[in-house]
Amino acid sequence: MDKGLPFLLCVITTMLLLGESSRTGEKNGPKLLPTSKSGGPEEALPTLTVTTILEDPYVMVRSAELEGYCIDLLKALAAMLRFRYRVKVVGDGQYGAVAPSGNWTGMIGEVLRREADIAVAPLTVTSAREEVVSFTTPFLQTGIGILLRKETLSQEMSFFHFLAPFSKETWTGLLFAYVLTCFCLFLVARLSPCEWNEPKNEENHFTFLNSLWFGAGALALQGVTPRPKALSVRVVAAVWWLFTIALLAAYIANFTALLSSGSEQLPIQTFEDLVKQRKLEFGTLEGSSTFYFFKNSKNPIHQMIYEYMDKRRDHVLVKTYQEAVQRVMESNYAFIGESISQDLAAARHCNLIRAPEVIGARGFGIATTQASPWTKQLSVAVLKLRESGDLDYLRNKWWESSCLRGSRERWSPLQPQALGGLFLTLAVGLALGVIAAVAELSNKSRRAAGHAKKSCCAVFTEEICTRLHIKKNTRQSQETSGRANA
Repeated sequence: MDKGLPFLLCVITTMLLLGESSRTGEKNGPKLLPTSKSGGPEEALPTLTVTTILEDPYVMVRSAELEGYCIDLLKALAAMLRFRYRVKVVGDGQYGAVAPSGNWTGMIGEVLRREADIAVAPLTVTSAREEVVSFTTPFLQTGIGILLRKETLSQEMSFFHFLAPFSKETWTGLLFAYVLTCFCLFLVARLSPCEWNEPKNEENHFTFLNSLWFGAGALALQGVTPRPKALSVRVVAAVWWLFTIALLAAYIANFTALLSSGSEQLPIQTFEDLVKQRKLEFGTLEGSSTFYFFKNSKNPIHQMIYEYMDKRRDHVLVKTYQEAVQRVMESNYAFIGESISQDLAAARHCNLIRAPEVIGARGFGIATTQASPWTKQLSVAVLKLRESGDLDYLRNKWWESSCLRGSRERWSPLQPQALGGLFLTLAVGLALGVIAAVAELSNKSRRAAGHAKKSCCAVFTEEICTRLHIKKNTRQSQETSGRANA
């Protein structure tokens, strides 16, 4: 018993030292991110070596640990397919291109040399890469866009820039509403007895020209004469006043948004505009798929872009995405790259904006070795994550903007549909004014018919003819018919 105790202590001490040595080796080795904690012993789970590249927000270093969109995606895939993984950052900092020696660089090269089992990064699926490695179903869709700084895009405003807040259709509708309202004002003022009691002896102040002046004064929020006295005329005037107040509020708000957004001052809308201008230099990531897209494209505009970048490659091509964003912010430089990454830059830096045109639709996929059993499993897992909405959740999580919403939304002229309720309110008000004027004239005609012992309809017709100056024409026709009978 006494001899066995020291032997037992020796065995326990040796096991403790080996365990400590194993843990120390893990800390000093590649970055290990244990993720799959589902049922079953961890030793039985396969371990994959994952190569990636540091790029915000896909992979970032925070508190000596890696985090980002691709890390969250990797955790979800590992939990679904039950594997462990080790993450290593690509040694040369490249995505993957063919070097002059014929070998592949970057993450593609590491997968080919079996230094990594898979590459999880914003790695674009291209035909050249597909020939040497296999890609899963894309987990993000993107394209090629132009990243610009707002201050470099300013240009002189057009002479009629003040008309920009409303579309042409809206301005046409407003002109029609103004003329119709003034005509209703003129008509109601002539029909209403309270506004014009004795047509034979009085002068009606609401002529058509005065009605136009009254409507224009309301548009400028100015009180003008003549002042309405009849209820029907006041109904029309009040509805027009409400219409103009709401209209001016919408115009001022949209004009302010126009000036702050600067979307009408964006001279570079397309890649053709970028080629034609001489103020901005432009380039892309060196050795990226974007560069080779323009190199292989048959489009004349794309060929001009490639020739420009190739001749000035030492000056316009950048090494990293962070360098590209910094250069756009600090100089007259336009960066051509992945549109989804540019959207992130515009969301993080409020003085940046992406041009509207996006070309070369493409996707980000996970690269594996050819004939790897993981390719199909990862593709199916990506599809399941997309169908469950997890990919959309990750997209919203890591692309959250620090800018005010209004400052990044694209501005557009106000369309007539946006003012549909306002136009409808004006039409109802005009109809009520006309009905009120007819009612006032009917009441007077009824009283006059009782005194003159005439038909109410006859008196009503005479009143309308008198107020609308139709009586003179009626007399002339009667005289003409009398002469013909003689």
